[in-house]
Amino acid sequence: MFLLLLSILGAERPGSKRRLRPGEGKLGQERLQQLAARRACRPIAQRASCVAERGYWLGGMSASEDPNAAMKTYEHPLVARYSTKEMSLIFSPFNKFVTWRKLWIALARAEKELGVDISDEQIQAMEANVDNIDWALAEAKEKEFRHDVMAHVHTFGAACPIAKGIIHAGATSCYVGDNTDLIQMREALSLLRRKLVQLLDVMRQFAVEHKDLPTLGFTHYQPAQLTTVGKRCCLWMQELYLDLEEVERLIDWLPMRGVKGTTGTQASFLDLLGGDHDKVKQLNDKVCLAMGFSRAIPVSGQTYTRKIDFMVLSALSGIGQSATKMCGDIRLLANLKEIEEPFGKKQIGSSAMAYKRNPMRSERCCSLARHLMTLVTSAGQTAANQWFERTLDDSAVRRIILPEAFLAADVIVGLLTNITDGLQVWPNVIRSHVLAELPFMATENILMECLKHGGDRQELHEAIREASMEAGRVVKERGEPNDLLERLQKDSRFAAVHDSLSDLVDPSKFTGRASQQVDEFLGACIAPAIARNVVSLSVESIDKVEV
Repeated sequence: MFLLLLSILGAERPGSKRRLRPGEGKLGQERLQQLAARRACRPIAQRASCVAERGYWLGGMSASEDPNAAMKTYEHPLVARYSTKEMSLIFSPFNKFVTWRKLWIALARAEKELGVDISDEQIQAMEANVDNIDWALAEAKEKEFRHDVMAHVHTFGAACPIAKGIIHAGATSCYVGDNTDLIQMREALSLLRRKLVQLLDVMRQFAVEHKDLPTLGFTHYQPAQLTTVGKRCCLWMQELYLDLEEVERLIDWLPMRGVKGTTGTQASFLDLLGGDHDKVKQLNDKVCLAMGFSRAIPVSGQTYTRKIDFMVLSALSGIGQSATKMCGDIRLLANLKEIEEPFGKKQIGSSAMAYKRNPMRSERCCSLARHLMTLVTSAGQTAANQWFERTLDDSAVRRIILPEAFLAADVIVGLLTNITDGLQVWPNVIRSHVLAELPFMATENILMECLKHGGDRQELHEAIREASMEAGRVVKERGEPNDLLERLQKDSRFAAVHDSLSDLVDPSKFTGRASQQVDEFLGACIAPAIARNVVSLSVESIDKVEV
C-alpha cells in the first residue's frame, strides 16, 4: 500500500533510480514549449490527447508511458462527438485570438487616422503577424500574469516588436473580449442562417411531394379530422421559418460594443485624443466599420449589456423548441410505422432486439435540444446579476454557454436536414389507419346524403349511433377491423347511398384545404425566405453531421 501511494504521488520508490520529471533540464523545457504550442493550436476536442504529453504521473509511470493516459481526461461530448468543424472553428482559440489581433489593428489604424503618433510601419508589422501566434509564449505569459488579454498583448508585441508600444492603446480587456464575442456570435448566426435555409428547402420538397396524401390528424394524440402528410410538414416548417426570421433579424441588428473604455465613459480615449469628443466618436465609428458593423451599442459599462446574450440564446432555444416538436412527432409516427427516419444498412437498433428500428436521430435531436433550451436560463441569470458597470461573475459561465448553444443548435439543424432528406413515408400503413377511423368521421356526410333522398333524420341518426356502438365493440373487444360501413351497406334505411358509399368515404374528401394551404404557405413564406438567401443553397458544408 505504501509503494502504491508513492506511485500515485509520483514519489521515488525505495531503491529505484529517479527519473527526470517532464520539464526538467534544458531539453525538457524545450519540449514543454513545443507541447504547449501544439496544444493551443489543436481543436478543443483533441486536447484530451495532450494529457499524455503533459507528463502527468499516473500509477507510477509518466503519462507519456501510460497507453490509457489520453482516456483519463474528460472531453466534452458536444465537441468530441457531435459538433461540426465549421462551428467549432468559429469558437476555436485560433479564431478568437486572431480576431483580437484584428481588433488591435483596427484600433491602431483608426487612432493613427485621428492623429495619434502611430506609424505605417507599426501597423504593417501588426498586419504581417496577425496569425503568427506563439502559443507557448502566450500560455507562459498567462501563467505569469494571470490575465489572458495581457498575455496576448505581450505575445503579439513579441511577434512585431516595432509595434509593441502601441498595441491595446487606450483599451480595456473588454475591447477585445466583448467585441470578439459579438463578432463570433454574428459569424455563428450567419452559419445557422445558411443551414436553416438549406433545411427549409429540403422540407419544402418533402411537403410538395406529400401535400395530397391524406393522413389522420391527432388532437390529444387521439384520431381527429384528416390532414395531409405535406400539411403536417408545413407545421414543422413554420416553426423553423420563425426561427430563421429571428436569426436574420439578429444578424442585421446585432451591435458591436465598440470603443468604450474601462467603465464605458471613453475617458482613456478622450485623453489619448486630446480631449476632442468628436474624435472619440469618430474612433468608435471607424473601428465598428472596420470590423463590419454599422453601429455600436449606444451606452455600456465596461461590458455590453448581457441582455444581448439572452436575446441571442433565446433565438437558439427557439431552434431547439422547433426541433423537439418535429422530432417528437416523427418518433410517435415511427411507432405507428407511418413515417420513419433514415436507417443505415448496417445500423443496429438494439443490442438485444435485433429487429428494432429506433428513431435514434430524432431522439438525439430532442436530447441536444433539451440541453440547448436550458442554456438560455443561465444567460438570463447572468444578465440579471451584473453589478453596476461590470462584475466578473459573467466570465466563466459565458465561456461555456455561448459556444455550447451555437454548437448544439448547429448540430440540431444538420440532423434535421439529414432526417428530412431521408424520411421514409409508408402510404399503405397511413391509409390503413385512415380507413380504420374514417367510417366514424364519414357518418355526417352519409346522413346528409340520405336526407337529400327523403330519409328521416332522427331515425337515421339513431341507426348510425347503434351501428357505430356495435362497430366500436368489434374493434375493442375482438380486435377486428371497423365494420361500420358493412353494417350500413346491409341496412335498407341507407339504401339511398349504397351505390355511392365508397365515394362518400374517399379520404381525399376529408382533408379540407390542406393541399391548398401547403401551396399558399410555401409560396407566401418559404419561397421568399429561400429567394433572399438563395446563395446558401450552393454552399456545401465542410463536414456532415455524424449520424
